[in-house]
Amino acid sequence: MRTTISLDEALLKKARRVALDRGISLNELVVVALRVELNRTKPDRKKRIELPTFKGRGLRPGVDLDDSAALEEIMNEAPGR
Repeated sequence: MRTTISLDEALLKKARRVALDRGISLNELVVVALRVELNRTKPDRKKRIELPTFKGRGLRPGVDLDDSAALEEIMNEAPGR
C-alpha cells in the first residue's frame, strides 16, 4: 500500500543515512521502525477505576441525565431554589 508521510528535514536526512549504512531502502527502514514501535507499545490491561460515591437524597425529581442543557440550567440555579 502506498501512503505519504511528512518528516522534518533533519529526521529524513538521518533516516536516509541509517538506511544507506544498513544497505536497505528508506521505505524498508520506516516499515521496520514502525513495526518495532507498534510491537513495543502494547496497551496495558484496562485498569479498574474507582469512582468516589457520596451519600445524598438521590436524584431530584424531574432531572433528566440525558439532557445536558437542562442539567446545566439546574447546576447554575442559585442554591435553595
